[in-house]
Amino acid sequence: MADIRAFRGFRYDLGRVGALSDVVAPPYDVIDPALQERLYHQSPYNAIRLELTRAEPTDTDPSQKYARAALTLREWLADNILRQDTARSLYVYEQEYTIEGQTWIRRGFMARVRLEPFGTGKVFPHEQTLSGPKEDRWKLLNATGFNISPIFGLYPDPQGDIFRLLEPHIRTAPPLVARDHLGVSHRLWLVTDSATISQVVGAMGPQPVYIADGHHRYETGLRYLHERRAAGEVLDDEAPANFCLMMLVGMSDPGLLILPTHRLVSGLTAPLTAAQLEALLAPHFDIVERTGTNPHAAWEYIQMDGQQSTLGFGTVADGQWLVAKLRDGRIMAELAPEHSPAWRSLGVSILHQLVLDRLIPPCAGGPVKCQYVHLMSEVTDAVSQRACQLACLVPPATMQHVAQIAGQGEKMPPKSTYFYPKLVTGLVFNSLKKD
Repeated sequence: MADIRAFRGFRYDLGRVGALSDVVAPPYDVIDPALQERLYHQSPYNAIRLELTRAEPTDTDPSQKYARAALTLREWLADNILRQDTARSLYVYEQEYTIEGQTWIRRGFMARVRLEPFGTGKVFPHEQTLSGPKEDRWKLLNATGFNISPIFGLYPDPQGDIFRLLEPHIRTAPPLVARDHLGVSHRLWLVTDSATISQVVGAMGPQPVYIADGHHRYETGLRYLHERRAAGEVLDDEAPANFCLMMLVGMSDPGLLILPTHRLVSGLTAPLTAAQLEALLAPHFDIVERTGTNPHAAWEYIQMDGQQSTLGFGTVADGQWLVAKLRDGRIMAELAPEHSPAWRSLGVSILHQLVLDRLIPPCAGGPVKCQYVHLMSEVTDAVSQRACQLACLVPPATMQHVAQIAGQGEKMPPKSTYFYPKLVTGLVFNSLKKD
């Protein structure tokens, strides 16, 4: 059973730090050096100083930045910059954002969720992890003993029954509000009513939880728990280290959006034209649409078609766009027999396994290079600037794909999903040592 708990989070004292917008930050994996520097200057209390501490010229060891984050956290706790809430709470979290002209609202709640090794309970991953980010997050977690940012989890709730239990409590109180550098509004309410908390905990019990974002942090939490338990520091199953901070969103929430992850391909040994590409695709694809120099028309066709087997391609050499549809899925069974039919049917699987790994390499003399973007404006900018040689439009995976593939213990291909917007860091912090 998914074991969730209300908890006493640590939050900024806004009387000390000023506006909440000044102290929140994106998660570590979307922060470039320029944004890191900007957030450092935005406030001496910005969460960037914990989430992604910058290296200093005087550092003699790369690990010093983690010790510096821990020192900053201790100072903020001692000075009451961060205060622990007095009551165990569920933290309702709402994000309002606009993407390509349409406004969405995504709603969920933050809680502690019991850590369990993948494959042993109700928490399922959907993507593979990398050793580098895991080691980075491990060093931060080990140094601070805090979940600095929440993991993003999804649970099935077709009728929205679980969030409906929380809704009355957010109608009667104004939220805390932060606006981030992308213009996303983040709103937070505390729910402390014990009867409501009990209902939510009970309703979540039978539900599986699929990790949408934060796999590295989840696996790091498992490592932290294992090592602390071996050291005799975790006295029982209720100790805080048994849990992680997670934002939980119903998979049917109308504001839950998976953006496509388009590929910008380079590394070809010679310019590739539309005619040449069509010849490469011909053994396995039908060209169902040619849109000339109009990439948006190609993307609209893919969206209207709604099939994972339909892909779009723009050849930068001649500025042409076309839409291709896989003729027979049996080729994917030959190329990826170790994977399930659901995995093989994904657009990203078809693109990489068949097109980029098999059909295109003869033109490249080896593996191609991919840059990943999510918006059509990013695609068109790259093409107009000739920053790639081939642009590939990929339909987004759906919640059903996530649940089906992750639920059977399989991981989706890299860069299959992008849940926008990212969860902000700095609304609530969770101690792994203090209850």
